[in-house]
Amino acid sequence: MLIVSDVHDAFEALEAVASSGETLLVLGDLVNLIDYRTLEGILPDVVGRDVVAALASLRQANQAGLARDMWVERVASLGIDVGSHVATRMERQYRRMHGVLDGIDAYVTFGNADDPGLLADNVPASARFVDGEVVVIEGWSVGFAGGGIPKVGSSGEVSHDDMRRKLSDLGPVDVLCTHVPPDLTMLAEDVISGSSKASGPVLDYIDEHQPRFHFFGDVHQPRAVSMVRGATVCRNVGYFRATGRAWEFVR
Repeated sequence: MLIVSDVHDAFEALEAVASSGETLLVLGDLVNLIDYRTLEGILPDVVGRDVVAALASLRQANQAGLARDMWVERVASLGIDVGSHVATRMERQYRRMHGVLDGIDAYVTFGNADDPGLLADNVPASARFVDGEVVVIEGWSVGFAGGGIPKVGSSGEVSHDDMRRKLSDLGPVDVLCTHVPPDLTMLAEDVISGSSKASGPVLDYIDEHQPRFHFFGDVHQPRAVSMVRGATVCRNVGYFRATGRAWEFVR
């Protein structure tokens, strides 16, 4: 099976991967709200590249409070329904995803940049939206728990309590698939932004159940891409928008 995360609207590259005919696991962040490298994305289109550039600077300086204040001020000054404009553009990207995955054996969960409802509505019949459930794929029991850690209040974020409940409901599995990394600094911290995406509930699950593998994404430039925790190999499958490459899971 092939595994990708952080597609962020790179659907031409995803189509090339999907055409291999292998089972495809997509671990969230299908839409591109902001590409901090190029300042492309839905939010720059709606609120302007200047605002996004300023937000990026504040983000890199770990000034989340100032970033939120500036965002609120900018949204108020535009005089438009920003949420509606963003949702419309997200749905367009999800429709492109639908076309790419139509006819493909795929399992899709959501990340912090996603709208879980819109994403689920646009997954084609050949694929399956999965969250908080276990499926058997090629003989492996695979548990999926989508969502990002709580940071800015986006629709794709999941509280630590809710994540803990989802993981508890999974029970033991061979393979755990999440969007977020476990609370291990080398895997959870981005070397460019300095921000951390650490999930304590995911680490607790790994320590308790020791799945053979844990696959995730979310951190675009991690300090390390892989670590072993007890009996579990934890692996960041990569920033797909930048690489266009899937992680191949081989028995």
